[in-house]
Amino acid sequence: MDYLIIATTLLVSLFVLLAGGVWVALALLGVGITGMEFFGGAPAGSILATTSWAASASWTLTALPLFIWMGEILYRTRLSQDMFRGLSPWVRGLPGRLLHVNVLGCGIFAAVSGSSAATAATIGRISLPELKQRGYPDAIAMGSLAGAGTLGLLIPPSIMMIVYGVAAQVSISRLFIAGLVPGLMLLTIFSGYLVLWSLFNRRSIPDEPERLGFVDRLRRAKLLIPVGLLIVAVIGSIYGGFATATEAAAVGVVGALVIALVSGSLTRETFMASLLGAVCTSCMIFFILLGAHYLTAAMSFTGLPAELADWIVDRQLSPYLLLLALTLLFVVLGCFLDGISIILLTTAVIMPAVEAAGIDLLWFGIFLILIVEMAQITPPVGFNLFVIQSLTGRDLGAVARASLPFFGLIVLAAIIITAFPDIVLFLPQMVHTS
Repeated sequence: MDYLIIATTLLVSLFVLLAGGVWVALALLGVGITGMEFFGGAPAGSILATTSWAASASWTLTALPLFIWMGEILYRTRLSQDMFRGLSPWVRGLPGRLLHVNVLGCGIFAAVSGSSAATAATIGRISLPELKQRGYPDAIAMGSLAGAGTLGLLIPPSIMMIVYGVAAQVSISRLFIAGLVPGLMLLTIFSGYLVLWSLFNRRSIPDEPERLGFVDRLRRAKLLIPVGLLIVAVIGSIYGGFATATEAAAVGVVGALVIALVSGSLTRETFMASLLGAVCTSCMIFFILLGAHYLTAAMSFTGLPAELADWIVDRQLSPYLLLLALTLLFVVLGCFLDGISIILLTTAVIMPAVEAAGIDLLWFGIFLILIVEMAQITPPVGFNLFVIQSLTGRDLGAVARASLPFFGLIVLAAIIITAFPDIVLFLPQMVHTS
């Protein structure tokens, strides 16, 4: 059987369906049915029934709606306002001043959210108006928020890590641990860029009239205590080996409800809105997951993944060359698909090739999430771009241009972890997980 014809047929079918406005989940199902009927030699309906059950009957996936609900609850609290007030006195002495609140605020919220779009929206709805009022340039304010918002994918707990862990059969707890150092590294790279940009554009950074003493700054820092305790409860329980990802997610939901209650944000309306938002997002992800599982089964019946792995072995492609090719593929897909769809769409095909090249699947998960972060700020389907466009009213092109330097910084981070893979792997090797 000519595998090139199979691959071309399935790829063309996918892009035709997506270009026609078909939902991603239905497009994946359609391509899977096409592959099964014409090339798989198995009953499409029976395989759909079994894969539908396999896609949903996973205990590991129970962490997903819980983490989504936790982020939805916190999104409706005064957390972003408290974070801005708590962080701003400590960054006024740095070059770039309050621009660093975007990066640090997104990094902190990422540790309790797991969603890139929610991180950008939560921090942006407070920081962008404040920065504009104080006279900070719109471009660097929007760009830093778009870039830092992607930390929601990398700093655990991450929804994307759960999706990859289920798809690639990699421990989610180990992924959470592996993502911590690269996440902090990327946060540092973003802040470092803001320092350099500010040194070269001193006149663009306004003076800050407010000067607080050390004691006053400590008082402001108390506003960060609730989110700090929540981070320790959720992430610390996983790193300490006291809880699985699902158990930590349940702890996070309870903690988020307590924060909302204490802050006075927990009403019947906000509770129901957070619950409905979590249900809608979870259903969307699970629907895509079902379509991706079916496409995975269809791919297996066609023999395409195994053939691709054999081709990689026969050509003796180096891991670096394979990673470069996959990066280009993901960047192109990122222009048309969201990150979850990219991971679920490609995992079935590329995992055998990645394993054949001798690449560690745990490390590759973090690398893949870094690349998917680029998709969040690439037009025309960059979710973070849409979030910032809705917050600012600026056109998508202006937001994309402002985000371009931070796209390059994510590329730099991917190069660094490729050159030094222990940045990802050393912490999971040190921490014992259940």
